Amino acid sequence: MENKDIATPSRTRAILEQYGFSFKKSLGQNFLTEPNILRKIVEVAGLDQETNVIEVGPGIGALTEHLARASHQVLAFEIDGRLIEVLADTLSPYPNVTVLHQDVLKADLASATKEVFDTSYPIKVVANLPYYITTPIMMHFLESNLEVTELVVMMQKEVADRIIASPGSKAYGSLSIAVQYYMDAEIAFIVPKTAFVPQPNVDSAILKLTKRSTPLVEVTEEDFFFEVVRASFKQRRKTLWNNLTAFLGKDDSTKLNLEASLKECEIDPKRRGETLSIEEFAQLANSLSTWRKK
Repeated sequence: MENKDIATPSRTRAILEQYGFSFKKSLGQNFLTEPNILRKIVEVAGLDQETNVIEVGPGIGALTEHLARASHQVLAFEIDGRLIEVLADTLSPYPNVTVLHQDVLKADLASATKEVFDTSYPIKVVANLPYYITTPIMMHFLESNLEVTELVVMMQKEVADRIIASPGSKAYGSLSIAVQYYMDAEIAFIVPKTAFVPQPNVDSAILKLTKRSTPLVEVTEEDFFFEVVRASFKQRRKTLWNNLTAFLGKDDSTKLNLEASLKECEIDPKRRGETLSIEEFAQLANSLSTWRKK
């Protein structure tokens, strides 16, 4: 017999009462109480018995149990020590779940997964990310040496909009470029704020990120490319020229080289960072890095 879902409002309430659990605002805790939404998340992730899953912030295990039913193994990182005992209880029917009481940002993902997973299976990340730390967690996975084929993550709709944004839009920025460089990104569906306890102030979105076989653009120095991107958005209202001279230097030779690079890339120095495509940023960073090395 299938276990009764954790994610119903009544069962969630009963679990919280049983353990006298109070929400910590500092940890951005919002628990989903809609089993249908959880089923949809699993569907979007396309899980099967030959897929391993990493979850961040399992809470009381609402999403975790759906992941456990649908996949081979689940490794969940939970930072709140008060929830470890709760999870041991709520997830007891699922022997294929391992919960680590650890901050995922400090975790060595490669060694943690080696210990838990059958490494012949691909890894996906499926999680309802804490709002206050969504971007660092996502970038931690994207920049880690862990082979992750896909991320299906819930976040504030506004952050999801920034990630999928195109050049020229208000939402477009260094986050859009950082994620799109590695992944193909699309919003799968919107989750209303009424689906959570406690209810957040904003709606959420389920974002599906699929790892590209190679990055979207070819860059000679990856770190420098991202530095150029961040510098170009440093003060959004300023021109590319002003932002980049503030970053690279204002001496005559630097200015001459910057001018030459912009000319070579056919980029008007009066443009703002938000108007440049990822391809233009790559071209510019590659051009700038050639004279930096001289």
